[in-house]
Order: sequence, then C-alpha cells, then structure tokens
Amino acid sequence: MRRPTASFATLGLATLALTALGVVLPTTAQASAACDANWNSHGRDGNVRAWRDVNCQGELLGVTPGSDPDWWDTTGPFQGNDGDAASSVMNSGYVGGKDVVAFYFRLNYLDTGYGCLKPGELYVDDLTRSQFTNGHTMNDSIVSHTWVRESACAPGSFIS
Repeated sequence: MRRPTASFATLGLATLALTALGVVLPTTAQASAACDANWNSHGRDGNVRAWRDVNCQGELLGVTPGSDPDWWDTTGPFQGNDGDAASSVMNSGYVGGKDVVAFYFRLNYLDTGYGCLKPGELYVDDLTRSQFTNGHTMNDSIVSHTWVRESACAPGSFIS
C-alpha cells in the first residue's frame, strides 16, 4: 500500500489556492466595455481596426478590409506614426477563407514575429498581455498586418 505524499493540510491549502484563482481569473478575462460597444456599432463589417490605447480607446489608428505592409509609410490605411503604436486591435472581418489577421513585428509581413487574431476572438483589448511568436510584446510593436487562413498561423501564435 502506498502512503499519500501530501498531507490533508497541504491538500487543503492547494484547494484554497485554486479557489482563490477561480475568483481572480474572471476579473482578468473580463471584456472591455468600450471594445464591446465598438464591436456592437460595427459588427462583422469586413475590417481590421487598431487603437492607440487599450480597451479600443484613444486614436483610431486605422480601419481596412485589406492588408498593409507598412504602418509607418504615407500610403494605405495605416500611416505615419501608426507603426509601433497599437495597444488594442479588432478583427471584424468576414468569416471564411482568409479571415484571420496576422499582425507583424516587422515590415512587409516579415516572419520574424507575428500574432494571429481569429475572427471569433473579435478583439484584443490590451496588447500588453500578448506576444509575437518571437517573444516580444505586441503592445506598441505592430508595423504591418495581412489577412491569412488559420492554417498559416503556427500553434501558439494566436492572440486573445
């Protein structure tokens, strides 16, 4: 007969810790009221959006149904100081085909780091919680984006 390796006191503390986590987790997973309101006003309209601030607030950096290889240039939906400025993003693209937005750490969709946002996730209200595949924070670091199929995104590259 094997003896239990954990005492009842240890098991009680572990249960208490898990219970405490259950209380904390829902508050970190709460949706942003501002992002929800923005989503509700546009719905699935075929666009990707990005904001300078968290919670889909502050300056709207750009809105487009297309891709943009350079958020720093003077052409396209994202321009000038939009590069390295996004703190929240939304995928209100149409579902089916290329319906995932891949956000990149480098210009021209250079695959040195990216993060993919599925249409079902709707938005990421705070990019400080998300990382590119190269480990760099996504907050204030996106410089290009393109629409891709889900299969183009590696496991672990999806953001939410």
